[in-house]
Amino acid sequence: MKKQRIGFQGALGAFSQEAVVQLLGDQVTVVPHPRFEDVFRALTRAKIDAAVIPIENTLAGSVHENYDHLLHFDVRIAAETNVRIIHNLIAPPGVGLKDIRKVYSHPVALNQCLRFFARHRRLESTPFYDTAGSVEMIMQEKAPDAAAIASSVAASIYGAHILERSIEDDRRNFTRFFLLYPSKRVRLPKREAKQWKTSLVFTTRNIPGALFRALSAFALRDLNMTKIESRPLHGKPWEYLFYLDFLDKEDDPKVQNALRHLAELADFMRVLGTYPKGN
Repeated sequence: MKKQRIGFQGALGAFSQEAVVQLLGDQVTVVPHPRFEDVFRALTRAKIDAAVIPIENTLAGSVHENYDHLLHFDVRIAAETNVRIIHNLIAPPGVGLKDIRKVYSHPVALNQCLRFFARHRRLESTPFYDTAGSVEMIMQEKAPDAAAIASSVAASIYGAHILERSIEDDRRNFTRFFLLYPSKRVRLPKREAKQWKTSLVFTTRNIPGALFRALSAFALRDLNMTKIESRPLHGKPWEYLFYLDFLDKEDDPKVQNALRHLAELADFMRVLGTYPKGN
């Protein structure tokens, strides 16, 4: 049986790869890409079978670029998971903490380890495009005075060693990831789940009370809205798209009524996926 090819952004060992394993196990082929847009394009062009992308972090907030891609590419959310983000200080073998002068990682990771840098003021935090990619880079260059901040999986993959574990400021650091498939390949799930979640995007007319009336479609039916996110509506300055998550399944009768109600009020509406609520 042919293994599924699963795309993600970053180098091998990125936290997105951990999300792939949580969602699909380790019997898949992972396909790293340098940019989020590259992942979405590969998925819609059938170069990969599915994709796993981060959508929000409990500390850094939403990954706005991916909210925009969910709208612009014909994909659908099939599952979600939450990954505990543990940042480790990683260096080439033989390089100790006293040798290090520069520490590379993704800007978000660097900003989540500010207390570590406050304790080691001689270290220069240096932005890089990816956490795992920074480990790959320092190993390729055999840098005698450089380290990276990334996952323990990245250290293992590239043969580096961990100098300090869990250097993040806040241990309650989680990233939520979506599993995506091309829209034409996804059908409403038949299996059981403890709880379901549905995500959608919509716009309203720019008039007083429009958003209130739109959200009432869910409140009147006791549907629990867990998140709402606004994004600029391109081509219409100071108008917005609204991304909404609520608990329940798309084909539930009261959800269908809510969606019909919203469709009457919205200028545009699209369901992005219905899926089991993540861990």
